Amino acid sequence: MKRLILGLLLLISTQVVHAQEVEPKLATQAIYMELGGPGLPYSFNYDFRFDKTKIDSWGMRVGFGGYAVDGDSFFSLPVMVNKLYGKGNHFFEMGFGATFLAFNNQNYYYESCYYDGNGNYVCDSYSESGYTSFILDIDNSPSIMGVMNFGYRRVPTDGGFMWKINLNPIFNKNGFWPLFAGVGLGYAF
Repeated sequence: MKRLILGLLLLISTQVVHAQEVEPKLATQAIYMELGGPGLPYSFNYDFRFDKTKIDSWGMRVGFGGYAVDGDSFFSLPVMVNKLYGKGNHFFEMGFGATFLAFNNQNYYYESCYYDGNGNYVCDSYSESGYTSFILDIDNSPSIMGVMNFGYRRVPTDGGFMWKINLNPIFNKNGFWPLFAGVGLGYAF
């Protein structure tokens, strides 16, 4: 009788152990830093898939970037929808969206400068720039720039170090620049 009870307990305990095994969680989210790309000079980003059961699905990324140096400041907020195509760890990434920009630049151009009688360099008049340029001219702040995304993304299916390299055509009312690119490094989970 003791052997029968011990055998049943052993059988039940192995079934409980099998029931606790869980499918590994797919890495459908990522955080990464990107140089270039939709954030323009650089950005910190969060990317997620709408379908948590598939890596190769539609998703979205939101990021921010910027700087402030010597009276100049720049802020970017890229927001994009993207789709991953592929299997295993290798994916083709395609997406589109917009980057919201805000900046304050104080570019002064001195028009009349000379040395006075005491040897001091004197400028009588100057003009201030009313727009900035980052690949394409940007007329005012805040502004919006359209962006597309075509590239390669390597994502471990169970999470870990991820990287990506993309071609990011950008456009606004002043033109289209097809050869802007970005490189991203981060962590998928």
